[in-house]
Amino acid sequence: MSEPRLISGYLAVLAAQLPASIVEELADGLTETHRFYLRQGLAPDVAAESAVAEFGAPEAIVAGFARVNPARRAARRLLGLGPIVGACWIMALLTSRPWASAVPLSARILIVLALAAVIGLLAAAALGSRYRRAARSGSAGFAGVIALDAVLITIVMLAGPPLTWVLAGAMAASAVRISLAVRALRPALAG
Repeated sequence: MSEPRLISGYLAVLAAQLPASIVEELADGLTETHRFYLRQGLAPDVAAESAVAEFGAPEAIVAGFARVNPARRAARRLLGLGPIVGACWIMALLTSRPWASAVPLSARILIVLALAAVIGLLAAAALGSRYRRAARSGSAGFAGVIALDAVLITIVMLAGPPLTWVLAGAMAASAVRISLAVRALRPALAG
């Protein structure tokens, strides 16, 4: 038996806004619900209407999945961790001036601009109400976090300053943040 037009349209609305894996799960549930109503003796169109009514408005389903989007949660976690990692690097800069002056002003400006862009992307993912947009913003933000922290660690390694506990702490904080961003990247790319 073919799928009623009402159910096909309902799933098309969901497919436009959610990942295929989620829509497949919802389609299975909706098909089973439709079959249940058919077994209860309802006409196919009435069974489809009942199944769709039981599932609720597509907008509510999309909003529900957007709230629990893994990219959104990871972006919030990284935004929360950002000030801590930033404070570690500020302390490292304040206590180890010789290596910081080895970085050209243009590179420092570029790093600050990249940081602002990454914060913007993470904020868009953390606050976004659309699943795919949050996943895309999150993916770009996670990649930016990885790149920025890797650049900071590389600059320190190339500048060769004496390793202090403050500098080691900043590098460790960046390594932790890289690890979190890498773990968040794969699910965000799947979304």
